[in-house]
Amino acid sequence: MTDFYASPVAVDHWEQIEPWAVARVRLRRDTAAVPRSVVVKWIPDGQREALTASWRLRTELAALQFLEDDLGIGLSPRVIAADTALRFLVLEDLAPRVPLDQLLRRDGAAAHGDRLAAFARARGALSAATAGRAETYYARRAALGPVDTAADRTGRLAPLWEGAIEQASVLGVPLDGRAAHELSAVMGELASPGPFLALSNGDAEANNLLLHATGPADARVIDFEFAGYAHALTDAACLYVPGPAWLTVGDPTTTGLAEEYRRTLARGIPEAQDDRRFGYGLAAACVSWALVRLHRFALLDTRAPGDHSRLQLIATLEATAHTAENYRSLPRLTTWIRRLALVLRRRWPDVDQDLADSARFPPYQARH
Repeated sequence: MTDFYASPVAVDHWEQIEPWAVARVRLRRDTAAVPRSVVVKWIPDGQREALTASWRLRTELAALQFLEDDLGIGLSPRVIAADTALRFLVLEDLAPRVPLDQLLRRDGAAAHGDRLAAFARARGALSAATAGRAETYYARRAALGPVDTAADRTGRLAPLWEGAIEQASVLGVPLDGRAAHELSAVMGELASPGPFLALSNGDAEANNLLLHATGPADARVIDFEFAGYAHALTDAACLYVPGPAWLTVGDPTTTGLAEEYRRTLARGIPEAQDDRRFGYGLAAACVSWALVRLHRFALLDTRAPGDHSRLQLIATLEATAHTAENYRSLPRLTTWIRRLALVLRRRWPDVDQDLADSARFPPYQARH
């Protein structure tokens, strides 16, 4: 850090940001060029030998350097220092920005429409700026160690899809015939995105967008440990179907979030203006996420009546079907997904509730 700032830097004190291996480090400084604080991410001692831990660290380093040094787009924190052998990164401290999900939980979505719009634009902007630049990113990433480009697209999700299909058979709703053919097409779309191939941070959720509590300007995307090039619309699915933290996300078409995202995305991927291509890719991305959540059915089935994770699964399936129907895509898969949701409602009558009731289930209602 002394080399980076060309000025002496000393640590005053540090505080860990629980529950992650992340700390905010306060600095003593001799010049205004040195910031008051930085953020340090590291691999905990108990995980130091895990291959996935070192892989995540290298991936985050490559992604952040690619965005800042190669593209200069200002959507992420800057890397100040890194040591992959000692397994830590020193990053720009983005405070006083706070996570968007923190504001949504505290105040509700209705109070933060402008910040949700900033969230949608940030997702679109990341894809728009990185489309067509995969070769540059992977050259940087490969310099840090081996990388599986195919796994970045769908490889890590495929086992979850297979598990979901097995769970559907357990529920008496097997995937067969034309629905299975459509799912094969979905897998092909996600594996070969064409012009929609863009960098994702791998976790496009509201907790990974930091912005000022006083306004939506100057938002930043964080947490690139699982970054990689994938279908851009996998990052849009979070606007249409609930992520892990939410029971509902609302209808992004009526709230305007869909247009905010799509208009921003089209600046770098003009094909996003094509209703058919956009709708099909979006439906495929939502189906993929629904299957990822469905594979947890056996676990959810053991939980107590009224557990919100059950309601969340139903909400995810129904929101996926609704999105596909709106874009007139994947009709056989949509029918299959609706059948699954209906079977779950009957199996779990404690969560057979009207998710369309906006008073009981407002947009971005947190799952407790």
